[in-house]
Amino acid sequence: MSQSSSLAAYRTALTTPGSGKPLFASVLARLPIAMIGLSALLYVQRETGSFTAAGLVSAGSLVGVSIGAIVQGRLIDRYGPTRPLLVTVALFALAMTALSLAIEAHLSTGLLMVLGGGIGITEPMVGSASRALWSRLVTDESAKNAAFSYEAISMEVFFILGPGLAGLLVTAPWPGTGMVAGGLCMVLGATLFALSPAVRAWGPAPAGPRPLLGALASPGLRTLAVAALGFGIVVGFVEVAVPAAATAAGRPALGGVLLSLWSVGSVAFGVAYSLYPWPRRMSSRLPVLLTLFGLFVALLAWPSTLWGLAVTMILAGAAITPQSATHSAAIELVAPEGTAAEAFGWVLTAVTLGLAAGQSVSGYLVEHGGPGISFLVAGATAVVAAGLVWARRHTMPDHVSAPVPDQVAV
Repeated sequence: MSQSSSLAAYRTALTTPGSGKPLFASVLARLPIAMIGLSALLYVQRETGSFTAAGLVSAGSLVGVSIGAIVQGRLIDRYGPTRPLLVTVALFALAMTALSLAIEAHLSTGLLMVLGGGIGITEPMVGSASRALWSRLVTDESAKNAAFSYEAISMEVFFILGPGLAGLLVTAPWPGTGMVAGGLCMVLGATLFALSPAVRAWGPAPAGPRPLLGALASPGLRTLAVAALGFGIVVGFVEVAVPAAATAAGRPALGGVLLSLWSVGSVAFGVAYSLYPWPRRMSSRLPVLLTLFGLFVALLAWPSTLWGLAVTMILAGAAITPQSATHSAAIELVAPEGTAAEAFGWVLTAVTLGLAAGQSVSGYLVEHGGPGISFLVAGATAVVAAGLVWARRHTMPDHVSAPVPDQVAV
């Protein structure tokens, strides 16, 4: 299965009857996805003067997201998106309010970390529902794959805009402006998405026995989760090492700019890759793309100037969207019937846990060996993870022939 997409396929997918309202709403809901966490981190740092406290709140949020993605995904698959999303929207608004009040009151770091976790758990998983909705709205395989590529590319755009908006709004008279503005945008978008006709038409799944592991009962999904974990670890390494390299060069303000460049490279190459995906076989595509990503990231250790690092960041970024789109397309192949939203949640959880692990290890390596060592270890980690995925390639079918049965075999 080639899973390529033409420009006409993008047009077909994005103009599918019933897609307009949820498409607009999902943009509102996901635009602040990379903004809220950073805004909260900057807000805590401004109020407490402690980067340690800010980092713990951010870590709590990441752990919360990793839990919430699976729980919400399973609820969405079972009951349809409308009720779970409306409940989480209400809980998310309460969690945001509680964290804001706790920060203003300068309460303990432990409590702030718990409240940060609450924000992560209750963050409305519109991305999971949106990705699963395309499988219901679009029947043409080429248009469906174009829709999945759109999801991956749009997320990269949001990750370009989010940090910039967070950095801008933290300079407002009240440093919590960015966090609250992002939260309001997410609440509005998630509510509109949940109430759109196409989403409301997605009813509860038929009652029946479900495996304890849910979507993770599929061996193929476990293989996909390994690929997503490796991807997240490498990204986590880079997100710490690049700002460290800018700081070491005496230009700390350029750290965020350099990270934006790798997202720019990702978006620029993402559309082209969706037209001519390679390798053709999904079982080969996952490990090959992860290996190339690792090699590109290892090259970041070579430049001796920030200009050189900027160029190699664009090159490394070119491997991001192809992997994100491949992860999304692979869910069609490996998720047991009726578990698409939960399967996406497992992929998101794997990436999130990888980010947390990569950032933690990269921080240690940067302090003791410099950014170059961190880039090289990140590249090696990607190659090792790709090897594990390659060893399990037999679990990954290359085309959709029938719904994947609930299974536990390895």
